[in-house]
Amino acid sequence: MRALIQRVQRAEVRIDEAVVGAIGAGLCVLVGVTHADDAAAAAKLARKVWELRIMADDAGLMNLAVSETTGSLLVISQFTLYGDTRKGRRPSWGDAARPEQAAPLVDAFVEELRTLGAVVETGRFGADMQVELVNDGPVTLLIEV
Repeated sequence: MRALIQRVQRAEVRIDEAVVGAIGAGLCVLVGVTHADDAAAAAKLARKVWELRIMADDAGLMNLAVSETTGSLLVISQFTLYGDTRKGRRPSWGDAARPEQAAPLVDAFVEELRTLGAVVETGRFGADMQVELVNDGPVTLLIEV
């Protein structure tokens, strides 16, 4: 699994002009699933995101995890994280898991975050979504487990 994490001041996701998920300060997490992923990978990624020390402390340094703040998470499924652009001009999506495998693993990732104590908002798997965010820092990281 892969997660593209952005520390944000705020973020929201809309479907057909309706806001379906929104957070204030915290992390916007785009999650991609590949064929070899399983529930253990989802749990490992969730713990990594929850404990990643990229939130600012009182001195403005990245010393805190979102678990140590009042921050929330906005999680959005993103199969394009597994796009392969090494050949030609059109990405290949062959490394992205099929929806019947990916959807339950994205759900497992979200549920593990909630079990750890996170406040999590989400988009809707497979929907055409518009994501709006204010990147804080900017801080953007790609994590893979």
